[in-house]
Amino acid sequence: MDPRSRMMFPNPVQERLVHKAWEAAVRGEARGGRSLRDLVGDSWQRCLQAHVDPLLRVGPNPVSPEDLALLREARRDVLHASAPVMACARDYLAEAGSIMILTDANGMILASEGDPAAKDKASQIHLMPGVRWSESQCGTNAIGTALQTGEAVQIHSAEHFCAGVKDWTCAATVLRHPTDGDILGALDVSGLSGTFNRQILALTVSTGKRIEKSLAIVEMERRYRLLDASIGWWRLLGEDGAVLFDRRGTPIKASDTAARAITALGGNSSWLRHMTRLPALAHWTQQPADTAALPPWLRPEWLHPVVVQGQHLGTMMVVPLGLHAAASVSLPPARRLAVAGSDAFSRLVHADEGPMTEVIRRARQLAGARTAVLLQGETGVGKEEFARGLHGNRPGGYVALNCGGLARELLASELFGHVEGAFTGARKGGMAGKIEAADGGTLFLDEIGEMPLDMQPMLLRVLEQGEVYRLGDSKPRKVDFRLVAATNRDLRDEVAAGRFRMDLFYRIAVTTLRIPPLRERPGDVALLAGHYLRQFRQERGEIDEPLSPQVIECLAAYRWPGNIRELRNVIEAAVLLSNGEPLRLELLPPELLVRAPSGADGLDARAAEALAASTLDEAEREAMRRAIVAERGNLTRAAKRLAIAKSTLYLKMQALGLTRQEAMKDAA
Repeated sequence: MDPRSRMMFPNPVQERLVHKAWEAAVRGEARGGRSLRDLVGDSWQRCLQAHVDPLLRVGPNPVSPEDLALLREARRDVLHASAPVMACARDYLAEAGSIMILTDANGMILASEGDPAAKDKASQIHLMPGVRWSESQCGTNAIGTALQTGEAVQIHSAEHFCAGVKDWTCAATVLRHPTDGDILGALDVSGLSGTFNRQILALTVSTGKRIEKSLAIVEMERRYRLLDASIGWWRLLGEDGAVLFDRRGTPIKASDTAARAITALGGNSSWLRHMTRLPALAHWTQQPADTAALPPWLRPEWLHPVVVQGQHLGTMMVVPLGLHAAASVSLPPARRLAVAGSDAFSRLVHADEGPMTEVIRRARQLAGARTAVLLQGETGVGKEEFARGLHGNRPGGYVALNCGGLARELLASELFGHVEGAFTGARKGGMAGKIEAADGGTLFLDEIGEMPLDMQPMLLRVLEQGEVYRLGDSKPRKVDFRLVAATNRDLRDEVAAGRFRMDLFYRIAVTTLRIPPLRERPGDVALLAGHYLRQFRQERGEIDEPLSPQVIECLAAYRWPGNIRELRNVIEAAVLLSNGEPLRLELLPPELLVRAPSGADGLDARAAEALAASTLDEAEREAMRRAIVAERGNLTRAAKRLAIAKSTLYLKMQALGLTRQEAMKDAA
C-alpha cells in the first residue's frame, strides 16, 4: 500500500485492529500497530487530553432556532455560495444513502442536504444543524479533525473516538477564504459505515473547491464595488497617507505616502508591503470596544467605514503625514461626503440632530437582516426611499407594487401571477407575479392597508410557507424574499375595524419604522428645499443660488400636507417658472403665500391682502396648473406629481373649469 494512501484513507479490512488500538488508547496504553494511521492516533491523543468521554453516544444538544438563525445570518456568504453546490449533489447523496454537511470554523453545523433516511439517522446522534461537531466536543470525526488539522480527512467506523459514532463513515475538507486563506468552515459527507467509499473524499474536496471559487467571485465583485465607492477619497487626500482595507482587514490599495506616514508615527509598515491582513480592522464598526485591538500608533478617528446601500464593504484609513501626525485628525466635510454619499440612507437629506437621525440609525441596523419591516408614515414622507435602503445589496432584485392603485383582479394577477387561461384576458403562456420576481431580493408593498380583505390570506400563506400559487395553478413555486410593507393608515385601527387581518398584521410588522412627516421636521425644510433647488438648477444647466430668507421663512411656515413630495414639486415648478432668474416669493403657490410675511420680497400690502383672500379652490386650481406646466401638458405625469389619481385630476379640472390648453397657454 502506498504510504501516502495509508495516511489519507482508512482501511476497513483492519477495522478490528483499529478497534483494539482504541481500547488500548482509552486504557492509557501506548499506541501500537501499523493498523492505526498517525492522523487518527494524534487525534485520539488530543481527545484524551481534552477529557472527551469515549463512551459518548450523541453530540451536544442543538442551540435554539433563534441562535442558529443568528449564526446562519453571520455566515450568509458561505451559506449562499454552498447552497446551489450542495443542491446539485442531492440526487447522488440520496442514491448513496449519505448527507452533505456545512459547518462554520468552530464545527457548528449550519446546513445539511441529502438522503432523508440518512438525515433521520444522523439526527439520532445529533449530527444536525445547530450542533457543534468539534474534536473537543465530539471526539475524532471528519468535521472536527479536518478543522483541527486544516486538511481534508476521511474517518471510518472504529477510527471515531466516541462509541456512539463508530457506526458512521465520513469525509471532510476545510473551506478557506479566497483572499487570506483563513478557515471559514468545513464541508462533510457522512453516512452509515456501509456507505464507505474512498472516492467520497475526492467528491468532498472537489465540491469544497467549487464553493471556494464561488466565494472568490463574490469577493472580487465586492472589492470592485469597494474601489468604486472610494474613488472620491483618493482625489481629496493631499499629502496624507491612506490605506483601503476590505471588510476582513486586508489592505487592497495604499497611497504613495502611506508607508512613510505609518513609519513617522512609530508603526511598522512591513504588513503593508506584503498586504498582510490586520484582524483588528475586520468589520470595523468604530465602537469603543474595538479600539483595544488596534496597533498603538493607530487612532480610531482615522478609520472610516465604507458603506454602500447598507452593506459594509471595507474601511478607509487616512493617516496624517509629518509633524501633524500626533494631532487628532478628522476629514473635511467634502471627504466625508465622498463615502457617505454611497450609503443609501446617507443620501436622505436631514438635519444632523433632527427627528430623522434615529429613524435612519434603526433602518441601517435593519438593512442587513431578513425580517419583515413595516414602514409607517404619511403620503410623501419618502417610504420607498427607505424601502430601497432596506433592500441593500441583496442578490435578488427590488420589486415594488402599490396595493392601492389597482383593481382587485389586477392586483391579484400582478402580485401572484397567473397561468394561461386563468381568467378572461390572461396573458398567453401565463405570467410570473411580483412575488416570484422578488425571489432572492426584496418585495416592497406600498399602501398595504388598501389590500382587499379576501386577498390577505393568500399573502399570509406565501409568507408562512415560502410558496406561491399563480392564479389558476395548483403547482406551488418556492420563493424566498424579504418583505417591506408601507402604509399611511393605522393598521391596528384597521384590525379593530375588521378591515385587516390580525395574523397578517403581526407577520408583516415584525419591526416597524415610523417616518416623521415634514411638519415635525422644521429644521429639514430649508435643507431639502436647497437640495432640490440645486438639483433642478443643475438639470436645466442654470447657475446655482441660495434661497432668500423670505422664501425660507415662507416655506418653514407651511405645514406641508404632501410632505417631501409636495416640497419637491413646489421647488421644481418654481424653477421652471423662474426662467433662470433667482427664485422669488411670488413664484410659490398661493397656499404657501398666504403665510408669507406681508410686503416681503417685492410683495406690497395690497398683493398680500389679495393672496390672503385666496380660496381653497383657487389654490387647487393653481397647483394643478403648475403641475401640468411642469409636465409639459402630460396629465398622467401631472397627476403623479400631485400624488392623486388621474381620474381625480380630470374631475377637479372639470369642476374648476381648467383645461390643459388653458394651463399651457398661461405658461406661454
